[in-house]
Amino acid sequence: MWQESWQARNRNQLLESLKNSASETWDIVVAGGGITGAGIAREAARRGLKVLLVDRQDFAWGTSSRSSKMVHGGLRYIASGDIKTTMHSVTERERLMKEAPGLVDRMGYLMAHYKGAFPGPLVFNSLLRIYDFFAGKRYRQFHKSHDIENLSPFINAHNLLGATQFADAITDDSRLVIRVLREAQKDGATAINYVGVDALIKNHGQVTGAQLKDEQSNQVLPVKARVVINATGAWGDELRGEMTSEQHIRPARGSHIVVPGWRMPVAQAYTAMHPDDRRPVFIFPWEGRTVIGTTDLDNGNIGNHEVAMSRDELEYLMKAACAQFPKAGLTEQDIISSWAGVRPLVSSGALNPSKEKRNHSIWNDNGLVTVSGGKLTTFRLIALDVLEAAAEYLPGVDFSDTDGDIFTQYKPDSSLFNQLPDYIKRRICGHYGMDADRLLAQARPDEQDVIPGARALWAELRWSAGNEAVVHLDDLLLRRTRLGLLLEQGGLVFADRIKAICQEELSWDEQQWLQEVTRYQSIWHTYYSIPKCDNNADPRQ
Repeated sequence: MWQESWQARNRNQLLESLKNSASETWDIVVAGGGITGAGIAREAARRGLKVLLVDRQDFAWGTSSRSSKMVHGGLRYIASGDIKTTMHSVTERERLMKEAPGLVDRMGYLMAHYKGAFPGPLVFNSLLRIYDFFAGKRYRQFHKSHDIENLSPFINAHNLLGATQFADAITDDSRLVIRVLREAQKDGATAINYVGVDALIKNHGQVTGAQLKDEQSNQVLPVKARVVINATGAWGDELRGEMTSEQHIRPARGSHIVVPGWRMPVAQAYTAMHPDDRRPVFIFPWEGRTVIGTTDLDNGNIGNHEVAMSRDELEYLMKAACAQFPKAGLTEQDIISSWAGVRPLVSSGALNPSKEKRNHSIWNDNGLVTVSGGKLTTFRLIALDVLEAAAEYLPGVDFSDTDGDIFTQYKPDSSLFNQLPDYIKRRICGHYGMDADRLLAQARPDEQDVIPGARALWAELRWSAGNEAVVHLDDLLLRRTRLGLLLEQGGLVFADRIKAICQEELSWDEQQWLQEVTRYQSIWHTYYSIPKCDNNADPRQ
């Protein structure tokens, strides 16, 4: 059954079934297990297609676990005249908040206005009228300066005119990917992590399948497919390079830092205009912490490894935060963690990556359909566009927008669930959907407690370890749960309890636990801690 397909003991069975079914033909093989690939698998599977999704790393390992966590309408697109993108984004934002409360939730945003600085209240509120019109709701509201100072006593009050409040949404991006993939599985899709498309299989220049490689064992598995969809995002040119010499993707790094909520308390997101270049930097609450980001820099050749924040980026973000909230007295010692992600921008030749459009692009190369660019918020619409482009290889299938729900509406009704506080019920339903009752049923008596310093329950850690395709410790602590971003030492302050869960659910012996801890610490210190110097080397090599 699909519910058990990701259980720890079933990975080898999935690989063996792929090997034994080599003569069968998949309708679609999707390369890339981020939000775009997950959306494609979900929309294809619901139409009855035979879908296989693979990722050479973990699900959501790339951009889709390291975004700014914002499900937003793209307010800046209105200013640039791209009304269509804003309209689609706002509509999809409202859909996601309605379908997945507890995972995608409304968050207030404040833009402080200062005397003589852009944007002023009049201009900004004019843009927000259009924004709210698309949402069919009025979120915007202007607050006078004394109200803002009371709301946020640490704010820079010099020449403060007031602030405009509006609304967008916040999510846990990697959990969003997992929920979408679970929906795809329910409709028959197969999804396997740490299995990559090593090469395309071609017949007279036409793609007829893919050669897969299990990154854990180096086993090679050929599969047949009517179409291969390349949804590897910032890495898209790599696979497409087998079909063409064209290079269109411009990887751009965006970095963030995480500090304790009490050191920079914000009840909603603040848009801070950086004092050096007037770029907007967001300071917002997430999972009980405060996040400061993002940057926007060309990243060059990203290879098959993670990226890290540079020292310059750290100082840039600290300067923005201290300029907006000078009374907080924030220092580097307050930083818990950092993360950096790579956006898959489609290059138009702009000098600055911030000037590149965020629209997605699709290329069709004789059975390989590649997609890159686009926004987290509009992943459903991107998926439908990609499938429409692939329709010539899948005759008879209707890929028009049926406006169907992304998520199955499911309300847990177990006695364990009903005993929980309302805010925990909302979280469990949002983050785990159809798995909520089973998660609670597998929890030990003391695991309905919240993990100190995080918002997750210990029960979530156990569920993810045993039922969400965890292969390595970083899968569990950085993507299934976010303990590696929220807690000191990447979550290993609770090493003994995490070890006990991993040994029970993943059957790790002492030696494997120590190997995983060593690997995890190397990854965390290189890519998720405070940067001491520029270092983009892969610690796993």
